[in-house]
Amino acid sequence: MNRTLRIGTRGSALALTQSRWVRDKLAEAGAPGELVIIKTSGDLIQDRPLQAVGGKGLFVKEIEEALLSEEIDIAIHSLKDMPAELPMGLVLGAIPTREDPRDVLIPRDPGVRDLSQLPEGAVVATGSLRRKAQLLRVRPDLEIVGIRGNIDTRLKKVRDGHEGIDATILAAAGIHRLGLEVPEAIALAEETMLPAVGQGALAVEARLDSFELDKFLLAIHHTPSATCIAAERAFLERLEGSCTVPLAGYGVIDGNDVVLRGLVCGEFGEPFYYDEIRGPQAYARRLGGALAERLLDMGASTVLEALA
Repeated sequence: MNRTLRIGTRGSALALTQSRWVRDKLAEAGAPGELVIIKTSGDLIQDRPLQAVGGKGLFVKEIEEALLSEEIDIAIHSLKDMPAELPMGLVLGAIPTREDPRDVLIPRDPGVRDLSQLPEGAVVATGSLRRKAQLLRVRPDLEIVGIRGNIDTRLKKVRDGHEGIDATILAAAGIHRLGLEVPEAIALAEETMLPAVGQGALAVEARLDSFELDKFLLAIHHTPSATCIAAERAFLERLEGSCTVPLAGYGVIDGNDVVLRGLVCGEFGEPFYYDEIRGPQAYARRLGGALAERLLDMGASTVLEALA
């Protein structure tokens, strides 16, 4: 490629680590690039829960605006931060191999090795309604409090027992990508904590008409990951989900099929609507929509309407 790609990214340690990885992979494919750091509303607003100020799209809005105005050529996001619908003129140009999608419990007491071992009434810090709802479903005695900040900040707050915090929940992918040593981390089984749509995956967003980048983006694209993500995002899109609704969706490849699991539940764990669906990989998006329809038929619309 005869020019340097301008790669838009947030400025957090995790965002920069992820974007440098994508930059290096694209350079190996013949498309050298440079990072362009863009401050987002989500970075600037740290004193309120995301659901109170506009949802997770706050982490991508300014970057997408820069992409549409051609100030940058591509943008790198944590896929779980992206709303179900992209702005007109933008596409997911590539989805690299997905990292570990699980959530992990970080207890202050390193002797705790399972969620069930947290003391009765323990204080767990999370800003995610999805995590809060699933925690309370299995441990209704827990006290859930909000928390914001990057991974290092959250780890420090738990380890210091800030404001009585006994534990927090983090994404395994972020810990792994930063190369952090967190020996107290306990991976939560999918049956306990179904991951967020897109969790563990990166998104390389591009303009619809940037055809000259396609061959380079294809070099870092991982089709199995993208197939699962397509099913998950179709599920999210049909439910018109955001961070104001406790919902989760996670797909895996099983032979020639996609197996997609999804849930919608009340903020405190009830009511709880869960189901799973299996079908050919070629029908990934249709499977996502079909699973969403099943949950709606079960009554999930009452939760969506109440929390909208």
